[in-house]
Amino acid sequence: MSVIDRPVVPATARKVPARKVRGNGLATVVFLLPMLVAFGVFSWFPIGRALVMSVQQTNLVTPATFVGVDNYVYVLHDPDLWTAIRNTGYFAGLALVFGYPIPLLLAVLMSEVRRWRGVYTALAYLPVVVPPVVAVLLWKFFYDGGPTGVFNTVLGWIGLGPYPWLNSSSLAMPSLVLEATWAAAGGTVIIYLAALTAVPPELYDAAEVDGASIRQKVWHVTLPQLRGVLLVTMILQLIGTAQVFLEPYLFTGGGPSKATLTLLLLVYDYAFGSSLSGDFGAATALSVMLAVVLALLSALYYRLTRSWSQS
Repeated sequence: MSVIDRPVVPATARKVPARKVRGNGLATVVFLLPMLVAFGVFSWFPIGRALVMSVQQTNLVTPATFVGVDNYVYVLHDPDLWTAIRNTGYFAGLALVFGYPIPLLLAVLMSEVRRWRGVYTALAYLPVVVPPVVAVLLWKFFYDGGPTGVFNTVLGWIGLGPYPWLNSSSLAMPSLVLEATWAAAGGTVIIYLAALTAVPPELYDAAEVDGASIRQKVWHVTLPQLRGVLLVTMILQLIGTAQVFLEPYLFTGGGPSKATLTLLLLVYDYAFGSSLSGDFGAATALSVMLAVVLALLSALYYRLTRSWSQS
């Protein structure tokens, strides 16, 4: 067959394979493949490895031995577990009472400012930029229990103190919550400020025409418009406070008298603090239990608030 007699393939037919690839989503999979591989290696593989380790007796040096649910039984019968649960719940409750409304209040106040708003926003976000370890060490200096400590010196001007901030079983946890609130509030303030820009100004104008006060405008206009964002930040805060580690580890090491022993600090003690060999099986078992509880809590929270957030 000559070149002239060769059948001409329509252009549309030649493009069929490419169209088929795009239609089946294979091109998307190819582009996503590196990310999927990285996510699997650095996320799902460690999760699967943790599930395996939770039913093993291992110190990551000698060969692991299968022990079944013994690690879970050991963790559940450890008296320190219930102390850690109580302390973690106490930390989460204090953080919710003080750390949840403060960023919202700051965001509302800054949204009403007409001048220097950028400066106030930068100042609010500044604690987030400070490295967490540096922030904790700085506040540890502020919390010096002697009369020359920064906080005790300021309170001494009005005849109060000195207080043993980190050495008191009743003051240690509120002190940790205060620093954690200061360190994390800036990011939440930025989220609220971004959400406030989406609130229609006409709603505030109508409320002002009706004679609403600032408190009434916040209650009847701002909060309903931020309902979805408020629900998301609340569950994120609950999950974050349930995994608090840095503050109790650097401030008090779980003391005094285990008053600041939290669940993640107990995981660390299982793995690195109980003995030179470490009980990584018990540590991963407690980590898996915490992950399951947080997943169930998140699912229940989403189910209970789904209709309210969409109304």
